[in-house]
Amino acid sequence: MLKKSIFFVGLVVLGIILYLNPNFRTISAGIAILLFGMVMLEEGFRVFTKGPLQLILKKATDKLYKSISAGAIVTALIQSSSLVSVITISFISAGLISLAGGLGLIFGANIGTTATAWLVAGFGIKIQISALAMPMLVFGVVFTFQKNITLKGVGHVLAGLGFFFLGIHYMKEGFEVFKTHIDLSEYAISGFLGVIVYTGLGVLITTILQSSSATLALILTALSAGQIEYENALALAIGANIGTTVTAVLGALGANIAGKRLAAAHFIFNSITGIVAILLIFPLARLVNNIADFTHISATNYTLKLAIFHTIFNVLGVVLMIPFIKQLEALLMRFIKDKGTSKDVNEPKYLNSAVLKFPSTVISALLKESTFLFENSIFEIVSHALNIHRIDVKSFEKLNSIIDKSDIDFKIDINDLYYSKVKIIYSEIIKYASIAQSKLKLNTNQIKAITNIKIANRKMVEIIKDSRELNKNISFAMGTDNEHLQKEYDGYRKKIINVLRIIYLSRTESDETKYTLKLKDLKKEAKHKIRSSNKSIDKLIRKNLISAEEASSLFNDYTNVNAIIKKLIDVAELLYGKIDSLLDENGH
Repeated sequence: MLKKSIFFVGLVVLGIILYLNPNFRTISAGIAILLFGMVMLEEGFRVFTKGPLQLILKKATDKLYKSISAGAIVTALIQSSSLVSVITISFISAGLISLAGGLGLIFGANIGTTATAWLVAGFGIKIQISALAMPMLVFGVVFTFQKNITLKGVGHVLAGLGFFFLGIHYMKEGFEVFKTHIDLSEYAISGFLGVIVYTGLGVLITTILQSSSATLALILTALSAGQIEYENALALAIGANIGTTVTAVLGALGANIAGKRLAAAHFIFNSITGIVAILLIFPLARLVNNIADFTHISATNYTLKLAIFHTIFNVLGVVLMIPFIKQLEALLMRFIKDKGTSKDVNEPKYLNSAVLKFPSTVISALLKESTFLFENSIFEIVSHALNIHRIDVKSFEKLNSIIDKSDIDFKIDINDLYYSKVKIIYSEIIKYASIAQSKLKLNTNQIKAITNIKIANRKMVEIIKDSRELNKNISFAMGTDNEHLQKEYDGYRKKIINVLRIIYLSRTESDETKYTLKLKDLKKEAKHKIRSSNKSIDKLIRKNLISAEEASSLFNDYTNVNAIIKKLIDVAELLYGKIDSLLDENGH
């Protein structure tokens, strides 16, 4: 609601300005064209985020210096810190990277945004850029009509650059015309008061434009036209940096927990950087003058000097924050908590709208969610259906010893456990899997991965239904005096406990291969026994040691137990098997 209100107010203010001052129209058109160019640039680079770029960002987060460098370089190349933020939020949401790694990418993205200032100051303002913009637009439009996705992406990038430079051209022309009517430099404010006032103005402009890069382009073109003083332009640049956090915070109001934490980190980082830059603005301005003298930049080349200043205070902010990144991460985790983490397994832990941005993130999130469901809810429900505690299943205690001491009926309601611990999360997994298959462009490997995850979840639900029937008969046998019936059901319990334990050990012990081979043998055995008879039950019937009704239950549960064993192993193979090519968009 707040975001919509600010947007509406901005439109009203813009309309009034255009009505009262027609001379502002050319500048406004330039801003609009530049913003449209940035949107097209982002759209074009999205085509290239579905493989190599995602892989680079994911691989670069194991070390802080690598994540900062990757964030800076990628943002400088694609001219979109928002796209880097979207990828980062998706990766954190899916559990592909840590919050600390994501913070590094965001910090680096702040450095990368300084490339816009260099591009405009060193290139856009110095030459007749409209001459270069037109060929870019022509070729860009031609490419966008191609069926090939890559060519479409290239077309959007070229057209985006064309509109970006054309916007700068119109902004330059607008300020040249504008100054013949009104000289904005007359409103210059010197000293520390000017710093505060113009920093606030920079925040306001960026909030309206929703882009710090567009604000910087506006500042640089106004500065080159002599419409604002250099000192005030420095303060405006600081304000633009702080103002971009307003956009991030507004965007995160309805976002998931990862988005909220990153937006908070962005706000804290940019605010601290802005405050430091305000306090040190005059010493930093002198440092810029010294650098300009050393590099033979003209003392009156204010646009390049502004680009230097913008880079210095952004790099300074990163340098100041690096020693405190762990503390910042802890602060964010402490004060911005996921409400779902305090609940049982009845709400998604990894699934949210952010993971649906890319195939790799949604597959990773689906896999983690399904694995979490299997290792917690399904493991618990099956164990308790056998009247066995999970801690005993996970132990190295002998199976006979566990069976001997587990002689109490847990009196559980498996239907109730299903609805409280499984149904909601299962429905969300299927929903997200279906959305991914219908909305995202997946390769063969990715389609197979999602299909396997859906199959695994369907089998988990079947295991619960099978366990419900088995639980009734196990509880009945435990309450009778028929030791022969009890012995048969204890044998069933032992078989399933053994499988659960091996699945658990295959995930926790170093010798994974040994347990994987055991599971394959058990699966083969269970598959065979589903179709074979049980000689021990036949013997009990012949000796009249069990009733006809008890024999019927034993026969049914003999098949049931082997079906549960087979399905448990199937799920383990589907979820724990290596799902390759999550990031590869060129699968067959």
